[in-house]
Amino acid sequence: MIFKPKTWQAILLVFAAGNLVAAGFAASASEGRHAVMHIVLGGASGLWAWWLRRGPELAPQPPELEALQAEVSSLRRELTEMQERLDFTERMLAQRPQPRQVGPER
Repeated sequence: MIFKPKTWQAILLVFAAGNLVAAGFAASASEGRHAVMHIVLGGASGLWAWWLRRGPELAPQPPELEALQAEVSSLRRELTEMQERLDFTERMLAQRPQPRQVGPER
C-alpha cells in the first residue's frame, strides 16, 4: 500500500472539521469535558494535516541521501541492462540447435 499524503490530508481535514462541529454540539449540551476532547482531537488532526501538507519538500535532504539515491538509480539501470542481456542469451540458447554428440573413438 502506498502512503498518499494528499489523500490523508483530506481525511484529516474532514476529521478535524467533524470534531470541531461535534465540540459545538457537546458544548451546547453542557458537556464541557466532552467538548474539550473534541477540540483537542480536531486541533491535533488539523495540525497533522498541516504537517502532511508541509511535507518533506521543506526539509533539506542530507548529501548522503542524495548520493544514495543516485547510487540506487545507477544500480537499477545496471540491473535492467543485465536482465535484458540474460533474456537475449536465453533466446539465443533456445534457438541454437543441439550439438551433435560424437561417439567414443574406436
